[in-house]
Amino acid sequence: MTAGTIGVFAVFAFLALWVASYWITFSKANEPGWASLIPIYNIHVMFRIGDNEWWWLLVLLLVPVVNFYALYKLGAGIARAFGKGGLYGFGLAYLPFVFFPLLAFGGAQYRGHSRDGTASSGI
Repeated sequence: MTAGTIGVFAVFAFLALWVASYWITFSKANEPGWASLIPIYNIHVMFRIGDNEWWWLLVLLLVPVVNFYALYKLGAGIARAFGKGGLYGFGLAYLPFVFFPLLAFGGAQYRGHSRDGTASSGI
């Protein structure tokens, strides 16, 4: 095998892990796994998982510099929904290729949110 072939297999393995991580995370949060495959819609679903308002999606996509905070807010919301802390949310936002597989294949369970900001039991 040439180095190029090995590189192509490595890229496909990485992409398969990425897709599986998002799919499993969405499924754990009682959302359809296929939603992780649709661009823009998957971000909307992640905001729902993290109990954030839909208009943060617009901020995340359209406003430069502010989108860094919106991305952190997305990660922190997802982390809270799974019973994780703020640093884990930072990792989800800025190192998703590491933290989403940990979330998907680890023992984290979706807890959900109630509107007052406290975690509720999600089934």
